[in-house]
Amino acid sequence: MKVKAFASIGVTKPLGYFEFERREPIAKDVEIEVLYCGVCHSDIHTVRGEWGKANYPCVPGHEIVGKVTRVGKKVTKFKPGDLVGVGCMVNSCGKCVNCKNSLEQYCENKVVWTYDSKDPIDGTITYGGYSQGIVVTENFVLKLPKGTDLTKAAPLLCAGITTYSPLKHWKIKKGMKVGIAGLGGLGHMGLKYAKAFGADTYVITTSPKKAADAKKYGAKGVVLMSNPGSVEENKEKFNFILNTIPVEHNIRPYLDLLKTDGTMVIVGALSDLKGGFHGRSLISKRRRIAGSMIGGIKETQEVLDFSVKNKIYPDVKMIKMQEVNKAYDTMVKKGISHRFVIDLKASFKS
Repeated sequence: MKVKAFASIGVTKPLGYFEFERREPIAKDVEIEVLYCGVCHSDIHTVRGEWGKANYPCVPGHEIVGKVTRVGKKVTKFKPGDLVGVGCMVNSCGKCVNCKNSLEQYCENKVVWTYDSKDPIDGTITYGGYSQGIVVTENFVLKLPKGTDLTKAAPLLCAGITTYSPLKHWKIKKGMKVGIAGLGGLGHMGLKYAKAFGADTYVITTSPKKAADAKKYGAKGVVLMSNPGSVEENKEKFNFILNTIPVEHNIRPYLDLLKTDGTMVIVGALSDLKGGFHGRSLISKRRRIAGSMIGGIKETQEVLDFSVKNKIYPDVKMIKMQEVNKAYDTMVKKGISHRFVIDLKASFKS
């Protein structure tokens, strides 16, 4: 299947038009026409070499909503015409203890990421959802619940599961005070889920401009890290902090906001954290620092079902593929409290 796409050909190069052939579906494969694809900060990190050199050309995109066009002869869960999603993974070993426990994201052998990863089927490098179509093994395709808003659902497959999973794992519930550090694509979803779980939810930000957005999304209050008075007022306030900040930063001031037995979970920064911290910050209050990645396929289906049932969606701005480089610059330079989503049909009409 020949598809049109946008790809990066180097660290400093903007994304540009690219055509390639998708492999033919085999027995357990599902072929999908991509309708919408979310733009994730991970896409920027990858194509710009911020996590190490990518395999170029690199076609990003791991928040995919689409329609099934063909299925392999052994596929049982899907049929042509079904509306489906594909997230950050398209395969794993399926045999290790983590895979057997529905934690494919922590596969002990090799997770096959949706893009910039080696496909075990034919040995090629995977290309993602900034393209007209994709072929994925059946077990990594997700069902979109009836009534899904297709224009808003794509970011649930990364931003949604990345924030939902740690909130569920650490058993966030009514009566707890939760801080969401950072109010970008991840942070505004974390805020919505923490509220849905019943917690008193606050936004922790360095930007005074984000305070209005925080209130719009239902935050009970805002901690302004650039204001020493605000920081002091909120010391030892939170049971849990979900840290969605996507770049390196000093975590010490955030630790001081945690109560005794409080936990901060880092989901945004896959890089060195600045400044370090004194062991006393942890020891004196039995605090914890933890990390969390996306979720397994079972939990990703759960977040789709939960989100649609409770009408929890990201705020999105629809763009065409030709606007993606501008969207990248906006995400990096200005900071946004919504998620860009690419309309593939509007981008490639012929």
